[in-house]
Amino acid sequence: MMTNFVKFTKRPLWVAMASALLVQACAIPVIDRKSPDVTLPDTYSTALDNTAVATHGEDSVALPINWADWFNDPYLSELVQTAISNNQEVAILLQRINMAANEVYAREGEYLPRLSAGIAVDTEKVGEFTRDGAVEEQLDIKEGKAFPDPLANLQLGLNASWEIDIWHKLRDASKVASLEYFASIEGQKFFVTQLVAEVSRCYYELLALDNKLANLDSTIQVQQNVIKTISALKQYGRSSSLPIARFTAEVRKNESERFLIEQEIVEKENTLNLLLGRAPQPIDRNSDALLTTDIYTPAVGMPSALLANRSDIKQAELALAAANLNIDVAKANFYPSLELKAGVGLASFDTRYLFNVPESLAYSLSADIFAPLINRRAIEAVYKNASAEQVQAAYEYELTLLRAVAEVSNSLSKLNQLEKSVEAKSLQISSLEESVTVANKLFASAHGEYLEVLLAQREALEARSELIETRQQQMAALVDLYQALGGGWQS
Repeated sequence: MMTNFVKFTKRPLWVAMASALLVQACAIPVIDRKSPDVTLPDTYSTALDNTAVATHGEDSVALPINWADWFNDPYLSELVQTAISNNQEVAILLQRINMAANEVYAREGEYLPRLSAGIAVDTEKVGEFTRDGAVEEQLDIKEGKAFPDPLANLQLGLNASWEIDIWHKLRDASKVASLEYFASIEGQKFFVTQLVAEVSRCYYELLALDNKLANLDSTIQVQQNVIKTISALKQYGRSSSLPIARFTAEVRKNESERFLIEQEIVEKENTLNLLLGRAPQPIDRNSDALLTTDIYTPAVGMPSALLANRSDIKQAELALAAANLNIDVAKANFYPSLELKAGVGLASFDTRYLFNVPESLAYSLSADIFAPLINRRAIEAVYKNASAEQVQAAYEYELTLLRAVAEVSNSLSKLNQLEKSVEAKSLQISSLEESVTVANKLFASAHGEYLEVLLAQREALEARSELIETRQQQMAALVDLYQALGGGWQS
């Protein structure tokens, strides 16, 4: 008879739980999920004329990005290593990685049993005409003994609790934390890539300023020699004071420009020192390297190689995986949670009896199953936010991929065009320098005007300055390509 009663009572319990789960499943809001939809091209739209762009086989992946091959400058290599070691923002990102690792450690502990040990002491005085007071009074009459007043309670023991991870909510949350941890590592790598690129750009801008200063000094020296020549001609009545005044004004103009460039050099050195994480100090460098260094022609591979090389793409991919899994974590909040609780120890109202075993032995065991039924707005909001974050992460992944391909294509095209510009500018300078020589000879032989000499020198100065700027842009484009292909953090 007792067995039939147990069967009768168990059946409605399981039916009720199954019905509750069915109601919960039907009541979960419908959300959106997005899968990235980006088709990468087989090759880049623009490539260097002399660059081997791989199309098949082992060459489908870009060659390993080696800093020494790309930028053959020991001074720059030393600056890059100093920046990676000393930069404060890199150190800050490393601490964020440590915090992400601690979050993984904490999440892993959430689905493990909890065990605590302790001592509890309390005392209580109840009113005589309350239910508890009446019970104590009745005990006094029956037992013929005085009930302790006030009544103490001493407990010594262990308590354990364990939330059974039925729906893998806690395990999935731990995986989300792990993915976010790995994403933070990729984010730190991407920042290092940006830092290396920024240090390189500042370095080449500094070299360009050095060369502009040297160009001005050379032009000023030539113009001062012309002034000496004109002064000598004036003594013989072959010239006047006007050319001297005009050339002297040109020298003063260039000297004024020289002071401004010197100030730019100081500011650029300070900017570079800030990136290096150190106080202002002179920057060791080889200024001639700007115009003499050969441009490295890289094998850029196929756009699909960016998936393996670029840290920002890896970071976006990990963030998308975490967002996908986070939806499952948020969905599990709609389902019932099961928690087991147990306790064992010693309990007594008097220390004299606390260690009287088995009389003072106490234990408890319970299981709690709870599921949200009404007013679930907070759970629904978290679930919908997880959906929105997943869609956002998918779009960000697509955008990162497209941006990466565009950056490589732009850098390749820029390198190609700047190389042609440097060649044309070099030919222009050769012609202008020849015209300066001819103008000086004509003027010295009284067959030319001083204005022709002045104009030829000014045009040559401007052309050399433009060549320096173009060359600096060419090196900056090489840095951009290095960064776009995912280099930098390997250093």
